[in-house]
Amino acid sequence: MPENRSRRPRILSGMRPTGRLHLGNYVGALQNWVKLQTQYDCFFFVADWHMLTTEYAAVGDLQTNILEMVTDWLAADLDPSACTMFVQSRLPEHAELHLLFSMITPLGWLERVPTYKEQLENLKGRDLHTYGFLGYPVLQAADILMYKADAVPVGEDQVPHVELAREIARRFNHLYPRVFPEPESQLTPTPRLPGTDGRKMSKSYNNAIYLSDPPETVSKKVAGMMTDPARKRRTDKGNPDVCPVFDFHKIFSPPEIVERVNRECRTAEIGCVECKKLMAGYLNCFLAPIQGRRHALEQEPQRVWDILEQGTQKAREVAHATMAEVRAALNLI
Repeated sequence: MPENRSRRPRILSGMRPTGRLHLGNYVGALQNWVKLQTQYDCFFFVADWHMLTTEYAAVGDLQTNILEMVTDWLAADLDPSACTMFVQSRLPEHAELHLLFSMITPLGWLERVPTYKEQLENLKGRDLHTYGFLGYPVLQAADILMYKADAVPVGEDQVPHVELAREIARRFNHLYPRVFPEPESQLTPTPRLPGTDGRKMSKSYNNAIYLSDPPETVSKKVAGMMTDPARKRRTDKGNPDVCPVFDFHKIFSPPEIVERVNRECRTAEIGCVECKKLMAGYLNCFLAPIQGRRHALEQEPQRVWDILEQGTQKAREVAHATMAEVRAALNLI
């Protein structure tokens, strides 16, 4: 039987479990998830099978990484009573739907996905010439369509993946009785938040500030941040538009401080050391409640696993209903 849908439109999104989350993860996705849970019927999942598409040789810390990541989700204020959090690999229905979709997905659709060639270029140290890596957009489509998501919050680089899910839904509905709605991309506004060295914030670049970093660690990392490269001396006038520290001010400091720093940097009234200390103070104030909630969760890790189990059970009910429709459509039952 088709599931009894909530009146609210449904959102589906996930993260690969790589451990503790940094500010780039928060600004790029998690902050938006917290807002969405009050407006939509949200399903957020641990994408551990997706992690295996590129990290299949590094699974030793997988369960620890899941625990750390979901602890950060909850610390950031994802509410298990307002959204559904679950683990992808605990639902074999995802693998079954991925298999069935792979039967009808032309190879050319996968080879033209822009991120396929980009990641082959960027991750040259790993052998990614595998079926799983080529086919991971089909697994993404199964994740999305399993829950009949109305929208998927994504950055611009992920829009082609949602479009592929739409194409697979159309092809399935053309070949068989209609089961799937076509999901929309919901572009996520992502403020620019560089790492401490000015590059994209990334664990692999060792330039990240983590949600769980204690205040002294945050202050030390901020003190070492790159600033306007043209500003060599304290008396030189700066350009906040090219300064990574100012990018942080725009997100974590009050508007009046942002305006002050923007003005005084350009006139050399404020130096980089003072500017960094100011920003570190506001950043630590922002992180304090997140870290307070995280500390409480660290004292009872079983609570985190229980939340995931409860969410996985709820997701399983939806997945069971969808797969009953799919099997009927393919005359498999």
